[in-house]
Amino acid sequence: MAAFANLGDLVPRGRDLDKVAIVDLSGAAPREFSFARIDAMANGVARALAARGLARGERVAILSLNRAEYLAAYYGIMRAGLVAVPVNFKFPRATIDFILRDSAARLVFCDAPRRADCPADIPAVSFDDGFTAFLMPGAFAAVVPRADEAAMFLYTSGSTGQPKGVVLSHAGQIWVVETRLEGDLAQHRYLIAAPLYHMNALALAKLACAAHATIVLLPQFAARDYIDAIARYRCTWLTAVPPMVAMMLREGDLLARTDLSSVAHVRMGSAPVSASLMAAIRRALPQARITNAYGTTEAGPVVFGPHPRGLPQPEMSVGYPHPGVALRLVAGADANATEGVLEMKCPAVMLGYHNRPDLHPITADGFYVTGDVFRRDADGFHYFVGRSDDMFVSGGENIFPGDVERMLERHPDVAQACVVPIEDEIKGQKPVAFIVPRQGRAPTEDDVKRFALANAPAYQHPRFVWFLDRLPLASTNKLDRAALQRLAAERVPRA
Repeated sequence: MAAFANLGDLVPRGRDLDKVAIVDLSGAAPREFSFARIDAMANGVARALAARGLARGERVAILSLNRAEYLAAYYGIMRAGLVAVPVNFKFPRATIDFILRDSAARLVFCDAPRRADCPADIPAVSFDDGFTAFLMPGAFAAVVPRADEAAMFLYTSGSTGQPKGVVLSHAGQIWVVETRLEGDLAQHRYLIAAPLYHMNALALAKLACAAHATIVLLPQFAARDYIDAIARYRCTWLTAVPPMVAMMLREGDLLARTDLSSVAHVRMGSAPVSASLMAAIRRALPQARITNAYGTTEAGPVVFGPHPRGLPQPEMSVGYPHPGVALRLVAGADANATEGVLEMKCPAVMLGYHNRPDLHPITADGFYVTGDVFRRDADGFHYFVGRSDDMFVSGGENIFPGDVERMLERHPDVAQACVVPIEDEIKGQKPVAFIVPRQGRAPTEDDVKRFALANAPAYQHPRFVWFLDRLPLASTNKLDRAALQRLAAERVPRA
């Protein structure tokens, strides 16, 4: 197993450095970057930042669509002993400003369209017209981090207030990379379209670099571009959040005429996967191994894995606890419940939230409290139930939207469902549903309600059902529940 010290220094220099590391599809024409070129660019970033006099531990932000320069800057920042701060460019300008000020960013790397979102009083380097001149070519010896030294801040989405900066260490994230370096990963072509400011894409990019594998990098997700990239570059490994896969599968005409036989692995994570989506992806990619995964920004993507006795993983399970991770389900005073909030401990657990000493979701014995509710079966397999903060109470009954959505998506005419609460004078809150029908199908509100009443407790059935062509996505490509809750409030008939 490889042994790395600095999270920005993952290039395997003992292997062929002329191999293509990144196929960048962000411009009018594809650009190919070898491992040697990415390594040199990262060193050029590190040398230039050091020459500017930035002190070890200071922060440097990145505000851009996905591109090769993004990863070179990310690696170079950390090689220089500085802290990389990838920023969600879909945030409003005021929120971007908050993140840059909260992190005390000394400099921002950006692309040209995002230049206007950078505050005038923070120096900015544009990937499009200033990056090459900024680089200082030459060798650079990566800083050797101290124990628990921060490598990066990842700011969470901030759906319930200002975003929080998750402080992640070199050692913890290197543990993630090295733990996932299993088998001959160098043979793969990884397609990345999720944003690099999100753990899902960033963790895979680092794994591919360390594994000497090629990344095909889209600037952002668009279903038809995603399908085209799979076929054109014979991608073998896909990673995505489930709504991205659902949008891809709606492009039936393009899928039917496109050769996707190269795909060997599909890893879906960062949001729940429904049985209907799992079945649909298996039909579209029958030769691929489909993984229903789970991870968090605060504690990384290494949580579950295969069963130690080789038992087949049930389709809706996220797997058995990884041997390098300690897990427990907590329900009230019971720390060994079969259903409860997942708490986990591993080397990847964050150091804390930047500038937020009031928030410390880590127990006295070192477990990160995820806020996600799971169920464990008799064989030890775990199943995601829902976010504890998504749960709402209707007439005294706890309702997890994910439970109801998975039930609704078993309806033969339903492709996707999202359940949100609305206010009710008698029950406090009650569930309503937004539905995306399967192509060529036209379910009615009564159809959906009857199915729910026949397949779940009556209190879970949606009191109103509305149909949409597609569900809105938040900036991390997860379902935008807040937007749908606002839409539901507008659509409810007034008494």
